[in-house]
Amino acid sequence: MFKKILIANRGEIALRIIRSCKELGIPTVAVYSEADKESLHVIFADEAVCIGPSSSKESYLKIPSILSAAAITGADAIHPGYGFLAENADFSDICAESGFTFIGPTGDAIRKMGDKAFAKETMKKVGVPVVPGSEGVVNDVESAKIIAKEIGYPIMLKASAGGGGKGMRIVFQEDELENAFQTASNEANAAFGNPDLYLEKFIENPRHIEIQVMGDIDGKVYAYGERDCSIQRRHQKLIEESPSPFINDEVRKKMEEAAILGAESVNYRGAGTIEFLVDKYMNFYFIEMNTRIQVEHPVTEMVRNIDLIKNQILVAAGYGLEDKPKEPRGHAIEFRINAEDPDYNFRPSPGVIDFLHFPGGFGVRIDSHSYNEYVIPPYYDSLIAKMIVWGTDRIHAIRRAKRALEEFKIEGIKTTIPFHIKVLENENFINGNFDTSFIEKYFK
Repeated sequence: MFKKILIANRGEIALRIIRSCKELGIPTVAVYSEADKESLHVIFADEAVCIGPSSSKESYLKIPSILSAAAITGADAIHPGYGFLAENADFSDICAESGFTFIGPTGDAIRKMGDKAFAKETMKKVGVPVVPGSEGVVNDVESAKIIAKEIGYPIMLKASAGGGGKGMRIVFQEDELENAFQTASNEANAAFGNPDLYLEKFIENPRHIEIQVMGDIDGKVYAYGERDCSIQRRHQKLIEESPSPFINDEVRKKMEEAAILGAESVNYRGAGTIEFLVDKYMNFYFIEMNTRIQVEHPVTEMVRNIDLIKNQILVAAGYGLEDKPKEPRGHAIEFRINAEDPDYNFRPSPGVIDFLHFPGGFGVRIDSHSYNEYVIPPYYDSLIAKMIVWGTDRIHAIRRAKRALEEFKIEGIKTTIPFHIKVLENENFINGNFDTSFIEKYFK
């Protein structure tokens, strides 16, 4: 087992990783920017090293600083969390070359599945259905116009090297394409250091459903069911749940089989997520693979009774998976509590938390790095906390979630809590009648 793990991330995911490390008896090292010196992940790690100023480029994205922190503290493994360097193939390779175990897939697997255009081709070769689109990266606007004419509008431009809604634009007609292409490329370059885009047919009003996979040291991949992530705004997920209220057992089995086939085709090891769009006829199409742990991983943990982070660490250390897939139990829903004002187009609301009270009770889990008088910095993602609830069935989970959200008190900044309560009161959500356009339809 590892002697010491450095967590190359911040906030709630860093604290989440620290918890699993402590339960495995592994000392931890936190890294932090000057803006994060008061964050809980810094307080609860065994050691902490400041790696730079507030800017992500000068801290959490600065590979030499992270490797130096690992070296001086005697860490022998690095967990990247999600975001930042988690899907950076070069970082995975550099860790290995520098003598550190990267707790995640190899650089080769990240390149194959993290590059969405290549991943799409890989999945096509093994028989997994994909959304029609470009064969790879689209080099210029003129090429994009030719492909768009072939597959028909509307189309979607997507960053080849990233996710999370960055570098994505929907284009409904040709005269919109040039501006959208340039904007998406610039955004992708700023977010991921790579301006490359690919193009695919835009499927209107789909469900966004993903399969959690975990590859063991022998190259065998296991599926841990699906998460329905259709409640999203500008491709940013806000509410996730498992199981999906939409798909049936037959489709679920086919999606799991497709996810396993795709991950095994690149000898995938560790935690990953295969993401699909599902149309109203339950036809599903591969869109991308996230070669890391997901923000919404606790949803799967709650219904599958598994610690995904712990199993990530075990696999990276050369051990077998502790938890093989079990039958799901009940229903779980996750709510992202962001420092945003939903009444003003989800405008960012950084600042001081004057008062904070987390909800409790059976079946309620809070993942957060925040506390009373903590300052939400303006430099990073606006996530304050994740609230995950479990119920014996979906209606039970919805009732428990509403009760817990009403107990959840944050003062001093605006948050998405009122928005989530409104969603839970919407009859279409209660009845499972929603898709990725839900927020645009009912919360303009």
